[in-house]
Amino acid sequence: MRNRARLLAPLLAVGLITACSGGGGSASTQAASPGSAAATGGGGQGGGSFPRNETLYTSGTQWGPPANWNPLREWDYATGTKGLVYETLFLYDPNADEFSPWLAESGDWTSDKEYTLKLRQGVTWSDGKPFTADDVVFTFELGKMETVPYHPLWTWLKSAEAVDEHTVKFTFSVANYQEWANHLYSRAIVPKHLWEGRSEDEVMNGANEKPVGTGPYDYQTHDQDRMVWVKRDGWWATKALNKDVKPKYIVDIVNSSNEVAMGLLLQKNLDLSTNFLPGIANLIKGNFGIETYYSEPPYMLSANTAWMWLNTKKKPMDDATFRKAVAYSIDTKKIVEGVYGNLVKASNPTGLLPQWEKYVDQNVVGQLGFSYDPDKAKSLLAEAGYKDRNGDGLVESPSGAKISLKLIVPAGWTDWMEAARVIAAGAKAVGIDVQADFPDYNALVDARNAGKFDLVINNDKQLSNSPWSYYDYIFRLPVQKLQTTTNYGRYENKEAWELTQQLDQVKSDDVEGMKGITSQLQKILLEDMPVIPLWYNGLWSQTTNSVWKNWPSNEAGKPKHAPTVWRNWLEMGGVLMLTELQPAAG
Repeated sequence: MRNRARLLAPLLAVGLITACSGGGGSASTQAASPGSAAATGGGGQGGGSFPRNETLYTSGTQWGPPANWNPLREWDYATGTKGLVYETLFLYDPNADEFSPWLAESGDWTSDKEYTLKLRQGVTWSDGKPFTADDVVFTFELGKMETVPYHPLWTWLKSAEAVDEHTVKFTFSVANYQEWANHLYSRAIVPKHLWEGRSEDEVMNGANEKPVGTGPYDYQTHDQDRMVWVKRDGWWATKALNKDVKPKYIVDIVNSSNEVAMGLLLQKNLDLSTNFLPGIANLIKGNFGIETYYSEPPYMLSANTAWMWLNTKKKPMDDATFRKAVAYSIDTKKIVEGVYGNLVKASNPTGLLPQWEKYVDQNVVGQLGFSYDPDKAKSLLAEAGYKDRNGDGLVESPSGAKISLKLIVPAGWTDWMEAARVIAAGAKAVGIDVQADFPDYNALVDARNAGKFDLVINNDKQLSNSPWSYYDYIFRLPVQKLQTTTNYGRYENKEAWELTQQLDQVKSDDVEGMKGITSQLQKILLEDMPVIPLWYNGLWSQTTNSVWKNWPSNEAGKPKHAPTVWRNWLEMGGVLMLTELQPAAG
């Protein structure tokens, strides 16, 4: 799943020209008004208009018509399915590194391998049925089905038991504290009375067209170009926590092109765009009524790290010195400034996101960290026997074999394509023949997963509650025939994997214990360089204040929640953003 949504055209030339000339008649920015047929679906299932002052228009997650409302399909459900309809036991605030009880009232480790959950009383499903411990047990036990994404949980979870209507006891064979904390805010709880009896195929592949959840919104309607949610009465958090979502309707627009998205934003017909919009910095500086979380670069919060994976099963990528030379050849600053216009930040050498800065061992980084240094890259290559034997400016391997590598990124991902060209140019400047190559996305995924690649950029792993998730992504063993979610470089280091497992078993409030292990993992990463961190992709988010105000911002007195409706981020603050919004006219 790719939360790092992006628009495909390389520049916003039409949108920016129109904006700079004060608006007007470019066809690319002739966006439909929210109340018109074009903006509301124009008949069919999505017909009818919505009062503009009660409606929040969003865009940036969906790249095709809404096709399912199944919260277990975390990569393609209709935006809002989890977070607006189905809810999680806790919320997690990645900026403050804090958990907040949500459907759960509390949760505690009652022994080393036993976790007891107390649920809120008075919570009901949108069909009026009570929410109970049986629903929680049932949801977790769905993971016993092999195709359910959280099936691996059951290799170390022994049992989930409803002690009474509002108490659940989980017993583990191994207490993976970091991973369990992730499950507590990631798992959408579904109603047993509606889901029991479904086959495994229906559980995972069913569209679930009539979603019934505990959250603040109900399904209203959908069409080819949008998903519409309507606020429901009786949401438990209004009484229990004095929280109330402000928009009556949320209309999430399916992405089409960057010109259309920019036009909607400029004409104030879109309130929240979570698209990657190159050139947005020019509008932030102008008087266009468009705002971002920060008013200065990088404008956005960080959401994930872009990494370059090297296939360690192929020569010369099996050589740690060669991998380090590649790292020193990359001019990340040129990517940050030239490709992104400072909409992203260069990564720390460890790859850990800014929200995880407290886990970065500065001594290790000082000793082993790298930065753009072509002379250092050339020196490393020479010392390891990589020489230009035929005078073409490119080195051969110590055995004399020719080196010719391809760096692949998906065709149409224009920012990554430009970044790949920068990386290839930097490599050639130090004598390494790297060519940027742009296969179809599905072909790239097949090659990446099967290990049939040289170099590939990837940023699947998002910000989470623990850097454990990044080290699991980098070091997971054993290497399988197909590597579909982790360790694409097929790097095998038993010590690193054992340390990653040890990190998982450190209690999540033991920060010093976590630091001790992450320091060792950073040392291995920087000594062996199996994967090269490049830059931090932003939590793309652009807002307008014409209809709604009090958006999250780093300004004093403003909410600090995640300003997004990306899949899997509503439970990381997005839903709280909706409770803090205020009508602009109020």
